[in-house]
Amino acid sequence: MTELTRPVRIAIVNDYELVVAGMAALLQPYADRVEVVELDSRTPVVSDVDVVLYDSYGQVQGDRIDIDELLRGSDARFVIFSWNVQPDLVRRSLENGAAAYFSKAVSAEDLVGLIERVHRGETVTPEETTAEDAGEFGRWPGEELGLSQRESEVLALITQGLSNQEISERAYIGVNTVKTYIRTLYRKIEVNRRAQAVAFGIEHGFQPDRVRHVDGRTQREG
Repeated sequence: MTELTRPVRIAIVNDYELVVAGMAALLQPYADRVEVVELDSRTPVVSDVDVVLYDSYGQVQGDRIDIDELLRGSDARFVIFSWNVQPDLVRRSLENGAAAYFSKAVSAEDLVGLIERVHRGETVTPEETTAEDAGEFGRWPGEELGLSQRESEVLALITQGLSNQEISERAYIGVNTVKTYIRTLYRKIEVNRRAQAVAFGIEHGFQPDRVRHVDGRTQREG
């Protein structure tokens, strides 16, 4: 196995600009090993990269994402980054075309090492962990309001107009768990009804973005 002679070039993909920017900031201290050359929110990857890192926050899971659409002919290795690490979901995501599947129960340094392994051709899957083990990696809308990542994701999906059942399917959690998150996040943002939560979400950045950052340049799309 040959040693890497240059940093692994990566693109980070998620519908929320804050999420991808937060991940990029965490990886910045390891720029000699991993070079973040593109950040995409609801746009396909256009740069020549080695690895595409797909953060599942507020998005469809890895078994349902259209990987070909995001890669647009690139031979980059596509990696799912999620706190949902159920073995059946991981298996289906790999069958869907993902090269690897990472758990959010990692540090930034561990994540860099995993990216390097994938670039060398390994298929990496997570160890058995639970949602509680996943930690609070990166940044997310509403963190300054005391929302956990899961509460934030549920509010983002409410803002997108999804029903409780649809949130359950999208976030890969039970409907009763969705209801529990709704109760706790409503209390934190001081609302009582869904319409109020949607209005809050629209006002506080819980709608998906459409923007691409390439080598320091920002391209916003309507």
